Order: sequence, then structure tokens, then C-alpha cells
Amino acid sequence: MKRRTFLAGLASLSTVNLAYGGEASRDATLYKNPQCGCCEYHAAYLRRHGYRVTEIATHDLDRIRRDHGVPEKLYGCHTLLVGGYVVEGHVSAGIIDRLLRERPKIRGISLPGMPQGSPGMTGTKTEPFQIYEISLNASPYRPRVYAVD
Repeated sequence: MKRRTFLAGLASLSTVNLAYGGEASRDATLYKNPQCGCCEYHAAYLRRHGYRVTEIATHDLDRIRRDHGVPEKLYGCHTLLVGGYVVEGHVSAGIIDRLLRERPKIRGISLPGMPQGSPGMTGTKTEPFQIYEISLNASPYRPRVYAVD
């Protein structure tokens, strides 16, 4: 009887932990340049996909990126912190969902620059986007593709 009670308790604890982890990972902080409109569009896009996004305008994005181990070659338009990861640039909600579901041992992911047609950007997407890993070891930088979107 004790074993059965223990196993039932363990199963319910696992369910609570998964539910809590899933909820917590939807809270995000987006650091952006105060004058950048596309960052606001990306935040709105993420909200439509179930994320709770807090926007923080700053003139010191480079410091935030350095503090979170983002190599300069992977800088995007803005920096998002979500679920213990850094997400740089206009990465799609589907790729962020995958990151949070898989929980790889990396610092985060990046879609460098401001590609036309990416979520929050105007224009037409003309080719698949390569989303790069931001490794835990920031030096030396070796680009590795995390996903193609």
C-alpha cells in the first residue's frame, strides 16, 4: 500500500511540475531600442501566440547582450529573455516553443539582423531563415544552426 501511495504522489508531483514549468516559460522580457517600432510588432506577435511579454526600452542593448553571452555576430534587432534562455532578434513563436520544449543545453538562439518577412518585420520572406545557437561557451564563436524556419 505504501508503494502505491508513493507512486501516485510522484505522478501527481510530475504533472504539477510540468504544468508550472509550461506556464512560467511563457513570461518573457523584451529589451529594445526606444525608437524601434518593429520590436513592438514582434512583442505583439508573441502575445498573440500566448506569451506574456514585458517590454523594456533601453539605449544599452549591447550591455544586455554581453551580459547574456550573445556574440556580436549574432546580434538581432532586440533581446528577449524567456524560460531561462536568451532569444535574439525576430525569431518565430514556433521556434521559441521548440526551444522551451526541448530545453537544450545552450544559452539561447538568434536570428541575426532584421530579415524582411520575419515576425514583426515588413516585407516578404524570400528564403528560409537560419536560427543559430548561442552556446554556453561564448568564446570562440562557432556558428551552429539550431533551426531553419
